[in-house]
Amino acid sequence: MKPISQRAQKISPSPTLALDAKAKGMQAQGIDVISFAVGEPDFNTPAHIGQAGIEAIQQHFTRYTPAAGLPDLKKAVCARLKANFGQEYEPNQIVVSNGAKHSLFNVFTALLDDGDEVILPTPCWVSYTEQIKLVGGVPVFCETKEENDFVMMASEFEAVITPKTKALMLNSPSNPTGGVYTAENLKAIADLCVKHDIYVIADEIYAQLLYDGQTYVSITAFGQEIKDRTIVINGVSKSYAMTGWRVGYTASSTSLAKVMGDIQSHMTSNAGNISQKAAVMALNGPQESIEAMRIEFEKRRNYMVERVNAIPGMSCRTPGGAFYVFPNITGFFGKTIRGKKINNSADLCDVILDEAKVAIVPGIAFEAEGFMRFSYATSMKNITEGLNRVEALLKEAI
Repeated sequence: MKPISQRAQKISPSPTLALDAKAKGMQAQGIDVISFAVGEPDFNTPAHIGQAGIEAIQQHFTRYTPAAGLPDLKKAVCARLKANFGQEYEPNQIVVSNGAKHSLFNVFTALLDDGDEVILPTPCWVSYTEQIKLVGGVPVFCETKEENDFVMMASEFEAVITPKTKALMLNSPSNPTGGVYTAENLKAIADLCVKHDIYVIADEIYAQLLYDGQTYVSITAFGQEIKDRTIVINGVSKSYAMTGWRVGYTASSTSLAKVMGDIQSHMTSNAGNISQKAAVMALNGPQESIEAMRIEFEKRRNYMVERVNAIPGMSCRTPGGAFYVFPNITGFFGKTIRGKKINNSADLCDVILDEAKVAIVPGIAFEAEGFMRFSYATSMKNITEGLNRVEALLKEAI
């Protein structure tokens, strides 16, 4: 048989989903596994949002909609972006997709030709790299510093710009680190993007999950020139506990939105009708649930950071947003735990899963060896028990 495509052969599976699948497989065998692996809120979708989906089914709202999204959902997106972040968009600048991950793929497909470079500040989310490669682009990693809370400085960004640079992938707050870009740093990065005519793909899916009284600042706030070059990625998964509903969206220039809508019309057509109706209610309806979840996440963050920093050989910064901590684990490299030598982050995560029955994602999955990612998007009971297990096991390191 003839081989599959070279592009397909270069793609790596998602380590986070693979680890979660292994943990769930162990749970199916009756093993008590606690997972810190997947970034999925443990809260239920608020009842009024679910009810909107039920009513859509009862009203037989089950036929095709416009490929780029329901008009009332696109209007709701515009209203929410303005209310939350002061971002001004019209409905014809919005493309609704099957989750923010699908939105990202639409963007990369629309922007990149073979050999075009996309700058990725690392640590970075696993799917950015693979999606860029899948459409023929070239990921260019820009390593950030732990002491800067894993936030890319403008000088670091400028150092990796080349004539082939087409776009910057900007994620704030960050998955996996929780790092948040300041307005001053964003302004300097925006100026460089305008100077070098670089697109910005701004993944703002965690923008409503900020802590310590911070107010979110988008790179689109620094003038029309940078806004015209920016594609905002957002959705309802994280803020409204709607991961399985699969509704994400982009906000961009009218011309780029049309191209992405055309691409989507051939790939998937519209996002699920029922989910779109639920998303309208999420964006237009009561917003109190977001703050309630944010407050709970902040409590969990504070507890997890304190506990992780109390484990000898491990240390972490206090993340400003999202629901992850990203501790430095190099203190365990070269040591042995229950007969297994720890040479890297994958080794440590493997022994923790096998021996403590706790799932954590190795930093190498995020292009950041020497770290690992804990998600605190789970109950305080699970966090407490999981950290108890991890701490007890790691004390055995010799």
